[in-house]
Amino acid sequence: MSNSPTSPLRAVIVPVTPLQQNCTLLWCTATMRAAFVDPGGDLPRLKAAAAQHGVTVEKIILTHGHIDHAGEAKPLADELGVPIEGPHREDAWLLQSLAEAGRQYGVTGVSFDAPDRWLVEGDTVSVGDLTLDVYETPGHTPGHVVFHHRPSRVALVGDVLFQGSVGRTDFPRSDPDALIRSVVEKLWPMGDDTAFIPGHGPAGSFAAERRTNPFVSDAALTRQVGRR
Repeated sequence: MSNSPTSPLRAVIVPVTPLQQNCTLLWCTATMRAAFVDPGGDLPRLKAAAAQHGVTVEKIILTHGHIDHAGEAKPLADELGVPIEGPHREDAWLLQSLAEAGRQYGVTGVSFDAPDRWLVEGDTVSVGDLTLDVYETPGHTPGHVVFHHRPSRVALVGDVLFQGSVGRTDFPRSDPDALIRSVVEKLWPMGDDTAFIPGHGPAGSFAAERRTNPFVSDAALTRQVGRR
């Protein structure tokens, strides 16, 4: 993933909360307008990152409603005076129970009823002059979405895919079969040359995961089909 000053999109990962969730600060290099993707907590650290890079945050984007991704999205949005976009409406119940989830995990959680804009397949999200395509990717949560900047060949995939793994499906309303379909039908068609920023751990490439990921590599999926 190119992060040179001449690239239209730049992104830095800021791990937040004891769960080490990757909040991404991404911005348009032409306008220096930015968005936080999944600001789960540690707001002073996030605001310091925005100041360090000299960007103006214009919105918050959520891939899904779990506490480590959305726990402090609402207070940050209120403080910055910016809207929240995403996730899909199917994650409303998670956003509405963030305070309870925060108590369960020992982190700050601020519940809210709805973002300023729910997202669905085919929507786009703008950040400065950038246009991110929205894809519905249920499985980890029912309302999970991912964001793709096609010109930069970069995808922000939340907790759908990790280096060497995939998102957990042992949560309420998770669906392991749907998660695999989301990877195969939504992520892989973006192209092997796509770099991805996951919700936890290091960034990677779809090409590498298709070769080596024990859950969704081409070989692993072939074996799964053969067992049916």
